[in-house]
Amino acid sequence: MPSDRKLLPENYATCLWILKFAYIYTLGLSGVGVDEVRKMKQKHKWCSQLLMFFIKNITHSYIGTGTKPLRNVSGTDFEEAYNPNQVSAAPLIIEDTKKFETLKSEDEKKMEILKSKEAKKAKTLKSETPILTAARYGIVEMVNLLIKKIPSSIYETNLENKNILLVAVENRRTVVVEFLKKWFEVCNKKETFDNLIQDVDNEDNTILHLAATPGDDDWHISGAALQMMWHIKWFQYAKNLVPEHFTVRTNNEDKTAGEIFKEKHKPLVTIGSAWLKDTSESCSVVAALLAGVSFATSSTVPGGNKSETGEPALEGKPAFDAFALSSVIGLCFSVTALIMFLSILTSRKEAEDFRIDLPRKLLLGLSSLFLSIVAMFTAFCSGHFFLIDQKYKNIVFLIYSVTCFPVTLYAIAQLPLYVDLLRGIVTKIPKTSAKG
Repeated sequence: MPSDRKLLPENYATCLWILKFAYIYTLGLSGVGVDEVRKMKQKHKWCSQLLMFFIKNITHSYIGTGTKPLRNVSGTDFEEAYNPNQVSAAPLIIEDTKKFETLKSEDEKKMEILKSKEAKKAKTLKSETPILTAARYGIVEMVNLLIKKIPSSIYETNLENKNILLVAVENRRTVVVEFLKKWFEVCNKKETFDNLIQDVDNEDNTILHLAATPGDDDWHISGAALQMMWHIKWFQYAKNLVPEHFTVRTNNEDKTAGEIFKEKHKPLVTIGSAWLKDTSESCSVVAALLAGVSFATSSTVPGGNKSETGEPALEGKPAFDAFALSSVIGLCFSVTALIMFLSILTSRKEAEDFRIDLPRKLLLGLSSLFLSIVAMFTAFCSGHFFLIDQKYKNIVFLIYSVTCFPVTLYAIAQLPLYVDLLRGIVTKIPKTSAKG
């Protein structure tokens, strides 16, 4: 009996490759995207192999580090890199010479502070140990392997006296924090985890202070209002990790974590409030129009009433029942959407309102608005069904499908925002963007 391979043509492999290629493009995946994923996967594989190779030759100096970094880097290179003579201040056209000199000196002071912070940050990054660098960039596999091979590395700190948890929280690496939390629970070392949680850096910043300060990496979500929601969620997550008295604990600048959070997030609150205002105003106008149309439609009886009894002439037919139900549903959801958007407009829009209150109202408003549009088109199609001539009965559903196509376009356009809102409300632990 011939095998299955002989039943296939000789060029079956080429045909199979062409089918796979066509299937990928049918799904909307370009060849460039697939190649990028393949290259990224190969890089991850090589990095894992390099890590396993280097971990076999652990030096004794690294094992004995304890709480200090491997080496101290002199700031000579950074001083040369940040030579103040190379920085030229922008010319300011001011008639008053004294005012110009004052502004110039203030600008020079700001530049010096900025350069010193950048030099300090670069020096800290260069002197960090591998486990701290892995925690900074959210490489959980490397953190796991280093803890297993070198248990003492969990106590290492950088030049700013930040341990692995402080570094992870500063860079908002939730995967590292969750991994360490579960790892210490499995190993029955909850006390060690608590000690790391209660540690502070050189400026007496706790984990809560670092969580209140915006980082360089964006959250894996778009929009200022949604970004603010995830910032609050991250701050609340960090608050659940630390003891209660950390909420009133101050740093060297005599500021609590809550004060830093409000101060650092004022611009984001302003931008998010403006976006919510514009969105709510636009949607409330549409909701008001839908409410008026739905009210007029619900008070209309297709086919009129019977002169003898006053009952609807088309009562009992499926299309008439669909019209009656959809008109009432459209009126209900359009009014609900209008109320939700008006409540957003009249909200105080404080920082804490961006956590649940405002996103939930926006989600309910968008959902109600979409359902009211669907109900309005359903009422139109079911009421118009009685006007279609008998010869068009076969293509009536095709006609109504084309008529309702704008609803599909609206749903597709609003789907990313809807998914982001739903994910932000449901997700308990936010995740940072994977740009690193």
